[in-house]
Amino acid sequence: MNKELTYHFTGIKGSGMSALALILHNMGYKVQGSDQETYFFTQRGLEKAGIELLPFNADNIQEGMFIICGNAFGDDHPEVVRAKELGLDVMRYHFFLGELIKDYTSVAITGSHGKTSTTGLMAHVMRGLHSTNFLIGDGTGAGQEDAEYFVLEADEYRKHFLAYHPDYAIFTNIDFDHPDYYENIDQVFAANTTFAHQVKKKVIAYGGDAYLRQFADQSDLDVWYYGLEGGDNHIVASNVDLATDGSHFDVHVMGEFYGHFDIPTFGEHNVMNALSVIGFCYFENFPADRVAEELRTFGGVKRRFSEKKIGDMTLIDDYAHHPSEIKATINAARQKYPSKKIISVFQPHTFSRTIALMDEFAGALNLSDDVYLCEIFASAREKDNKQVSVSDLANKVTKPVQVLPLENVSPLLEYDDAVMIFMGAGDITKFAYAYEDLLADSQSTIH
Repeated sequence: MNKELTYHFTGIKGSGMSALALILHNMGYKVQGSDQETYFFTQRGLEKAGIELLPFNADNIQEGMFIICGNAFGDDHPEVVRAKELGLDVMRYHFFLGELIKDYTSVAITGSHGKTSTTGLMAHVMRGLHSTNFLIGDGTGAGQEDAEYFVLEADEYRKHFLAYHPDYAIFTNIDFDHPDYYENIDQVFAANTTFAHQVKKKVIAYGGDAYLRQFADQSDLDVWYYGLEGGDNHIVASNVDLATDGSHFDVHVMGEFYGHFDIPTFGEHNVMNALSVIGFCYFENFPADRVAEELRTFGGVKRRFSEKKIGDMTLIDDYAHHPSEIKATINAARQKYPSKKIISVFQPHTFSRTIALMDEFAGALNLSDDVYLCEIFASAREKDNKQVSVSDLANKVTKPVQVLPLENVSPLLEYDDAVMIFMGAGDITKFAYAYEDLLADSQSTIH
């Protein structure tokens, strides 16, 4: 890399792109970027760092620049075309990141679910233990010039993670998702298997996943499984206590006691996420008491079980957009609030996912007491061909269910002393904000 160049990010507001921009900025490189002018949550961190944000325009591209292009934009993007006319280097985000991590001891976290939470937890722990750069899929990133470790989230979508050859990789699970790209779970498994073979040292995999268990059949992979007792795992959580103040458990590695750990997060899935991080720290010879100290202070990542109290209502914002993630989020809420009513407000993300996983979505949502559904959020990569509507999903849900328009969220005011979970990967936060405003107004009127 060259500190004489300006690193221009085309599509800088993308979650991975914004995190990478922050890393390079922290490391002392000149960084700027362009994107659509619509506000996106990642831009706050960029603005706080003083990184210049520009509207898309070919004139942004000048001599002396290196162009990093987001994967949502094609080679026909005006900025990419201009860069090539000027003979500038243009590199896709995931390939640039793949080159960058070669200078560090790297750990990549992948999986259909849990990768952002686990990456955030790993980054938090490692920052407390040693100099570490990290890139999280919630748009958060940080760099240090003297860092020795690099923690990154590795996305399986369109096989982008095949650009990485990390020292370690954590596999949280393999599930069918991204039906606009993968035709079936076998294709997802094949992509993950290829990635596993690119890991230089150890593969740390969740032992409760039937597909990940098949890694053990491949003699050239150094696979270590983590999970609960009785599952033929190498890194084991025992004496697990899922309490209202968090989760508590002991860890043994290959039968030897490693330490006791307390985490301020909820749900068995978060115990498993922590266990994978603990396994990595064990392999890198960090003392268990120091790892435990860092785990105790983890505050979570953006839009992952993010809580807010308004009056007697508890509001939870979560990125859950797959049935498995919805189940985990609702179960975590039940652990923390066992006596409260749980209301799910869910916005399906993409037509293709809604069609492919319709029954699974309904089953997951039925774990809540009441359900409200928002119109399907369409991805930029697909068109509405009228094959599915949110009413189709509502018809499959057996718990009390309503379709909720953004213009009228007043039905949500019917609840007192309950837990309201807003879930989705689109613009579900608009519904949460509308409810918060209405709730605050109603309470100020009462008082």
